[in-house]
Amino acid sequence: MTALLSVEGLGISFGGLKAVNDVSFTVRPGEIVSVIGPNGAGKTTLFNMISGVYQPGSGRVVLGGENVTGMAPHLLARRGMSRTFQNLQIFQSMTVLENAISGYHLKERGPVLADLFGLPSSRRRAAEAQAGARELLARVGLDRAAEREAGNLSYGALKRLEIARALALSPKILLLDEPAAGCNAVETEEIDHLIAEVAKSGVAILLVEHDMKMVMRISNHIVVLDHGEKIAEGDPATVSRNPAVIAAYLGTDAGTEAAHADG
Repeated sequence: MTALLSVEGLGISFGGLKAVNDVSFTVRPGEIVSVIGPNGAGKTTLFNMISGVYQPGSGRVVLGGENVTGMAPHLLARRGMSRTFQNLQIFQSMTVLENAISGYHLKERGPVLADLFGLPSSRRRAAEAQAGARELLARVGLDRAAEREAGNLSYGALKRLEIARALALSPKILLLDEPAAGCNAVETEEIDHLIAEVAKSGVAILLVEHDMKMVMRISNHIVVLDHGEKIAEGDPATVSRNPAVIAAYLGTDAGTEAAHADG
C-alpha cells in the first residue's frame, strides 16, 4: 500500500544544537505507527515539524503525494491532517457537545454574511455540525455526557473528547501526542480501543506515547528516537529486542517495559 505520510530526512536545530537529525519513516492508511524514545529524544519536536508548528531546517514532509513541509496547521487540516497535544486543548466551561462542534470550524468555509444574518445555508451547516458532533461523541463513548460541562469530566474522558474533536476534521491521518498520559489503567484501555477502532476505519495514526505496554499492544510499526536521531524501527517484537533500544532506555522503567512488553 502506498504511504499516506512520508517523513524524509527531517531535521531541526536550536541554538546550533541538533534537536532532530535526518529522521525518515512512512505511515500508510489504517496503520498505527508509534514514535518512542527517552525524555528529550526529540519526539514532540518531530511532531511539531510534521504538523506545521515548526519549520524544519532540513528534509521534507509529504502528505498524499504533496510536499507540505512547513505548511501552516490549518492548511494541513484541510489536506487531511489532524492533531492532539500533550496538554489538553479543551474548553472547560463549554459543554461536551459544544467542544465537539468546535472541531468542525476548520472545515466550514461558508460566507461570512450568511453566518451574520442567519441565512438558511448557515443554519444548515450548524445543524450538520451538531449532528456530526453527536455521532462522534457516540463513537468515543461520550454521547450520554453531551450536555455536561466539559470541566466535570474525568481526565480520561477529556482525552477521548479531544480525540473526538480532532476526528471532526475527517482526517486521513491523526497525530496523537501522548493520548494516554495521566490516565489510569481503565482509561488507557478505553483510549487503546478507540485508537484501534479509528485505525480500522482507514485513518492513519501517528502516535507518541510513553506507555510502552500500550505502544507494543496496538502499534503496527515503531520508530525509536534517541538524542534526535532514529536508532531503530520495525514491528513491536523486533524493536523490543533491539540492543540499541534497550541501551537507550537502560536504567529506566520504560526500558524494562520495552524489553518485556511483548513477553
